[in-house]
Amino acid sequence: MNKKTATAICFFVLFLALTAMLHFVDVQPIGPNDSSVGFASVNGAFHNMTGENLFLYELTDILEIIPFLAVLCFAVIGLIQLIKRKSLLKVDPDILLLGCLYVAVGIVFVFFELYEVNYRPILIEGVLETSYPSSTTMLILTVMPSATMQMQKRIKNRTLMICSVVLCSVYTVFMVLARLISGVHWLTDITGGILISAALVLLYAGLCDNLGKPGRRFK
Repeated sequence: MNKKTATAICFFVLFLALTAMLHFVDVQPIGPNDSSVGFASVNGAFHNMTGENLFLYELTDILEIIPFLAVLCFAVIGLIQLIKRKSLLKVDPDILLLGCLYVAVGIVFVFFELYEVNYRPILIEGVLETSYPSSTTMLILTVMPSATMQMQKRIKNRTLMICSVVLCSVYTVFMVLARLISGVHWLTDITGGILISAALVLLYAGLCDNLGKPGRRFK
């Protein structure tokens, strides 16, 4: 087990601890329709400070298409390799692991759609939706860092690689901050999204390091 994998396990334990504590630490009915929220004092104070900004909410919803395009891009790369090499085992292992990462994100998303921890601090079109962990935060913080790792390995032109990484980083920071202050999530929703994303990405990075071979590059 390398350091990245060990750190991933630590983040996962922190995520589980936060998820558990949300059920019994300072639980109060401060949400819409008297929905109960853990860490109510902290979450309530932060929500009162940021207020609601539905423009940022709608903007981040629209910009969510970017990580989906990144997923599609790497899926196409993997498909092309599969067709050319005529064997799944001959597809670059870091691409296969990337697919596993995406599947893991999907599993976490579906699980917390069914296992309700918190509801949003506001109604969306009159509907009370689940909000923990922030799915947008989780999507951005898993897809974009892993895409950045792939860019660093695969883009041969250094200037293009640096520009791509910088753009991804700026986009990632903007999306998380915008979601944080949009008022559609509790602070712990964003925190949970960050913790589970860090666990998944570090696990992916640790497994890639253990492969011992960098991914093939493309022009």
